[in-house]
Amino acid sequence: MKKIILLGYMGCGKSTIAKLLAEKVSLPYLDLDEIIEKKEKSTVKNIFSEKGEIYFRKLEHDIFSDLMKNQDSFILSLGGGTPCYANNHELLKGENIFSIYLNGSVATLYDRLINTNTERPLIADKSPEEMKEFIAKNLFDRSFYYNQAHYKINIDDKTVGSVLAEIETILA
Repeated sequence: MKKIILLGYMGCGKSTIAKLLAEKVSLPYLDLDEIIEKKEKSTVKNIFSEKGEIYFRKLEHDIFSDLMKNQDSFILSLGGGTPCYANNHELLKGENIFSIYLNGSVATLYDRLINTNTERPLIADKSPEEMKEFIAKNLFDRSFYYNQAHYKINIDDKTVGSVLAEIETILA
């Protein structure tokens, strides 16, 4: 049983990397946000706007907790805020859990998010300057939780392939 958990701020590439890694190491790929959307029959954006962040975070915690109790091996991409609420960062610890923080600078994350911000509830209504400031503050607030991961990989100026290679080296 091996659980590989990718975490980090929105836009760091968790889902993209997790999918590719799952193919390479022949493990099932899971995306926490996708599981939540399927269960609720709604998008994360709609859940936030219709039921609120507290409802979403409770649901997120319950599903994440259940996954971590599961005996199966898998690769899981977390939502950007998952480790920061309901002591979810504690679930990153334990036997056969490999948690990896994909760490990006404010500039890198901003560049990746500026064209998809309307899809993301926390930054959808922000101007470019507000967005940059929000990312900086939010990243600072979340860094304690992200840094609970077993491993940290800087993604700045790296290709998906090179980040993937670093993860494979860690897991070897």
